[in-house]
Amino acid sequence: MSERMTVTCGQDKSYDILFATGFEELREELALPANAGRKLCIVTDSNVGPLYAEAVREALAPCFLACEVFSFPAGEENKNLARIEELYAFLIQNHFDRKDLLAALGGGVVGDMTGFAAATYLRGVDFIQIPTTLLAQVDSSIGGKTGVDFASYKNMVGAFHMPRLVYMNLDTLQTLEGRQYFSGFAEIMKHGLIKDAKYYEWLIENMYEICDRDPAVLAKMIRRSCEIKRDVVEKDPTEQGERALLNFGHTIGHAIEKASGFSMLHGECVALGCVAAAFISWKRELIPMEEYYEIRDMFVPFNLPISADELDTDQILSFTKSDKKMQSGRIRFVLLDRIGHALLDNTVTEDEMRAAIEELNFREED
Repeated sequence: MSERMTVTCGQDKSYDILFATGFEELREELALPANAGRKLCIVTDSNVGPLYAEAVREALAPCFLACEVFSFPAGEENKNLARIEELYAFLIQNHFDRKDLLAALGGGVVGDMTGFAAATYLRGVDFIQIPTTLLAQVDSSIGGKTGVDFASYKNMVGAFHMPRLVYMNLDTLQTLEGRQYFSGFAEIMKHGLIKDAKYYEWLIENMYEICDRDPAVLAKMIRRSCEIKRDVVEKDPTEQGERALLNFGHTIGHAIEKASGFSMLHGECVALGCVAAAFISWKRELIPMEEYYEIRDMFVPFNLPISADELDTDQILSFTKSDKKMQSGRIRFVLLDRIGHALLDNTVTEDEMRAAIEELNFREED
């Protein structure tokens, strides 16, 4: 049985998140009289398309005048303006106008790119999110952040553009490759660490069911993570203040991701970034040593790294300086002062970040 949650981001800007199993209810959501004269473009990638594109097309084709599918090669390396140009060309050649819609079917890369294309094609068209990865369902599909990487700088070009609907078919998690599945837990653990200590404890208590992909436990977990992100986004839709707390672990995490040439998954790098941020929080005596080690070690049961071999500290530090979260030459860093509560700080020094990266580098030698 499906559940519904509404996200409100300013006056006249709201959309629903629908938690469902299967794609049948997607047709019910979009079977509107206005859509009968519109076209839909399903945007997907080479991993997700073969699994679900036809099922989604069959579900939605009766709702629209035409239903096209645009697919591009999977991978972060394809999250760039060149692929966006290919999508623009496809939309133009198929005569998509301002009343038509895009649908993002896939993970975070597909969602970010489709949202950015929707925000900029003909100065803005509607789109819907159909996230199929754990990371996309609990994080990137919610909140209207869209964008692409530019010259290997992550998400440097983008726009805020809210979807009309986020439709989560939780069954898609059962076909997700293991590494991709666990990658989503960095964002889930982050939600507990910055906003809800009881949720963080619940995740640990239910780790076996989560790792086994128990449907009932996953449904409860995904809904709670979405509630946390919704509450933050509603207060700060365009990241002027509190929404920046959601960047916990991302400053150093994004730099590691770039330094790896995107060979590491986003969630894996965020896990390392969370460990680094917790380390700085401990060294500043914001949290006790025992809490730092607990936070660090709790990523392990979810198959996430807490160390990496041969990190180039200087390179990672240089990448943090081109982070889009810079303000007036300083990084808005997110620290913890207890499990379940985070704070913004723009005084974290290069030496503190260097020590945190070295902590990640030498972890396996301890």
